[in-house]
Amino acid sequence: MGLQKTYFLLSLLFLSLTVRAQKEIPVLCYHQVRDWNAGDSKSAKAYIVPVERFRQHMKMLRDSGYHVILPDQLLRYLSGGTSLPSKPILITFDDGTDSQYMNALPELQKYQFGATFFIMTVTLDRPRYLSRKQVKELSDKGHVIGCHTWDHHNVTGYKADDWNTQLTKPTMLLEQITGTQVKYFAYPFGAWDTRAISELKKHKYLAAFQLTGKKNTLSPLFTIRRLIASGYWSAKELDAAIKKTFK
Repeated sequence: MGLQKTYFLLSLLFLSLTVRAQKEIPVLCYHQVRDWNAGDSKSAKAYIVPVERFRQHMKMLRDSGYHVILPDQLLRYLSGGTSLPSKPILITFDDGTDSQYMNALPELQKYQFGATFFIMTVTLDRPRYLSRKQVKELSDKGHVIGCHTWDHHNVTGYKADDWNTQLTKPTMLLEQITGTQVKYFAYPFGAWDTRAISELKKHKYLAAFQLTGKKNTLSPLFTIRRLIASGYWSAKELDAAIKKTFK
């Protein structure tokens, strides 16, 4: 094993041991940000936050004293290297729909909130999804671009070559588009297993995000929990859910 790889793995181990003693930081997960239409099912609406409701969510975060941070800040905190502002929180978006650019981005800019966008690359430049140009613009504005696989297949079912299709190639493409290293991953459906953690470490990912499942005690940085911000929740209900989930 090369010295560089050994150092990288030892660094991850150190971070994993340290993170166990740290306070859990709230992480929100959004999907689509658009008004509901007649074709949206009751279950789908939980993943679709109407535009005005999203505005209320962002205003609540600002008015309630939350301080939005980015994944690099979270990792520095978990490593014990730096402190965080009061009431820190992360905002993330999955799937890469164009509603995130058209409807969410203006509100993020209004409050100077940074966010992390987890992109599945199969949809790039397709109708209703982000274009390569928009992904590049988000990165240039200081937002973080993460990987969400090629086409959103559950990682727990991957065979040998699936990792090349679902992780290696999408990572390379996103890095080519943004000109920056892609360091963060979000599991489709929030599902993960130890094989996936091993593959992410091999690809030099620093952390990965699930949903509200149980964390892996040996690799907590690769099972960071997130709360889906429901399209049904008012700003007050979102605040209550944050406090209940991340005690």
